[in-house]
Amino acid sequence: MAALSSQVVLITGCSTGIGRALAGEFARKGHRVIATARTSESIKDLTAKNIRPIRLDVTDGASIEGAVAEGVAWGGRIDMVVNNAGYALIGPTAELDLADLRVQLETNVVGLVAVSQAVIPQMVKRKNGRIVNIGSVSGVTTTPFSGAYCGSKAAVHMLSDALRMELAPLGIRVITVQPGSVTSDFGKNAESGTERYRSDSLFSDVHESIEARAQLSQQNGTPTDEFARHLVAIVTRRRAPAVVRLGNGSRMLPVIGRLPLRLRDWFLGRRFGLEGLQ
Repeated sequence: MAALSSQVVLITGCSTGIGRALAGEFARKGHRVIATARTSESIKDLTAKNIRPIRLDVTDGASIEGAVAEGVAWGGRIDMVVNNAGYALIGPTAELDLADLRVQLETNVVGLVAVSQAVIPQMVKRKNGRIVNIGSVSGVTTTPFSGAYCGSKAAVHMLSDALRMELAPLGIRVITVQPGSVTSDFGKNAESGTERYRSDSLFSDVHESIEARAQLSQQNGTPTDEFARHLVAIVTRRRAPAVVRLGNGSRMLPVIGRLPLRLRDWFLGRRFGLEGLQ
């Protein structure tokens, strides 16, 4: 199948995991990569001649503007942006720190829109470009103790649908990626802060289930390099699909989501130990 060549690709969240693997895979395929992360230190080792590491904090408008300008100056244009930066806030929704919730939404949702808005005008001038938004199957079917993360990814899916329709007449294709389990540091980062639910919490009796939810994405995960290899091949097709589900388990949650509501709640409640609440 015919594939795009010599693309200039800006990727957010390249310090670890999927973003770092995508930067390497795009570069190996001969594309020029603007690899970005919130801290310069975390990407300074990306030294391939066709990779340009640039600091970009998706929650900082000035940082976004500066990174995009530097990327365009280096690459001449941006053909594709991969909005990958994000993390999972894990915990019972009833007890989430609201400041943490705001950061979750600013990073996973608002930041994605902000980066897209920064690259869209120069894509429109050329009537050509692709925006690849990394959502999650968790945004298709929510699970206990991950309402903030699942909600943020559901928002990514809805915003991507709107962008896809709005930008199609202007020559820009929007692709939504809904990964399943992918091996990375995601679980370790997600578990950070969950210790607060071990005591003085309505959910202390099931704190082990909360911590297990943080690690769920790492169970039988698709190796990151394998995921990146398949995804790059898909999003660079000339006729790429609008929605991509990829990785181990990427089919299971959507199936669970189609169950009758009472059965779904019962199943997920047992799966995540809610029967242990007093």
